[in-house]
Amino acid sequence: MERFKKRILSLILVLVVLSLSLTSCTKKEAVYPSTPITYVLCFDPGGESDITARFQQPVLTKLLSVPIAISYITGGGGGTGWSQLTTTTPDGYTIFGTNLPHTIVQPLTGNAGYKTEQIDNIYMFESTPCILVVGQNSPIKTFDDFLKYAKAHPGMSIGGSGEPSSNSLALARFAQLSNLTLTYVSFTGSGTAITALLGGHVDALMTYTSTFIQYKDKWLPLAVATEERLGILPDVPTFKELGYDLVEKAYRGVAVPPGTPENIRKVLEQAFEKVNQDPEVIKEMENLGFIMENYNEAESKALVDQLTPYYTQLLETTKKP
Repeated sequence: MERFKKRILSLILVLVVLSLSLTSCTKKEAVYPSTPITYVLCFDPGGESDITARFQQPVLTKLLSVPIAISYITGGGGGTGWSQLTTTTPDGYTIFGTNLPHTIVQPLTGNAGYKTEQIDNIYMFESTPCILVVGQNSPIKTFDDFLKYAKAHPGMSIGGSGEPSSNSLALARFAQLSNLTLTYVSFTGSGTAITALLGGHVDALMTYTSTFIQYKDKWLPLAVATEERLGILPDVPTFKELGYDLVEKAYRGVAVPPGTPENIRKVLEQAFEKVNQDPEVIKEMENLGFIMENYNEAESKALVDQLTPYYTQLLETTKKP
């Protein structure tokens, strides 16, 4: 009997040890993040997404205590990467940079390879207004010069980042309002669009304020697509004051694959929020023409819901015959 009791006691002790061991393992597995995170950008190096991520990278590394590795999946105006996002393992170790209105309008225009509702934006952190620019060696020096040149040269080429995108939609809207025939040339990102204008391969760019700021010594700004003039570009007129009701910008954020656990989404959401509160990040971003935005996961979804009807109508009214 005594021997039997000892065996039972030994068995209980073994079970207790196993239970504690399993609990310890579960706790270790629940710690996020514990390995490097890959931050996938869907546009070329050198563009707005890349610049933003480079500012975020060291701060995120410090906040999350793991390395942040930036990689690129380009093509389809960002659509190639966002399609891959939807099939990526939802473990929080691969996150994707996203853009609005791109992830709204691409599924509306055909087989984008993903649906807007599959893009779970956990934070939208900045935006950039569209701006029309030409090279300093261009015969075009003012907005009026542009109008005259475009009338004399139907189909003049205007480059931009992606299609459909904020750039392409801004140009389509302007062409409609001005009754001009303009040819949009889509590039895989602002980085390649920059090279095209510098090389004289396009007549102008419909790009972003942040891109112009980097090349302000080589380019001339003609008009910016904002409600009012920007403090950082006080001498650049708005399309609205020039008589064209054009206001357009791109939002940028970060998304996780569908099915990512809530606790992981929350960790990332809070990390990006803290990055956006970093004084040095704010200073650097604003100096380059970015507008800081702060939309958490729920607010990002509400923003998409708010913008979708507008872009649905814009696509319909600017549709090519």
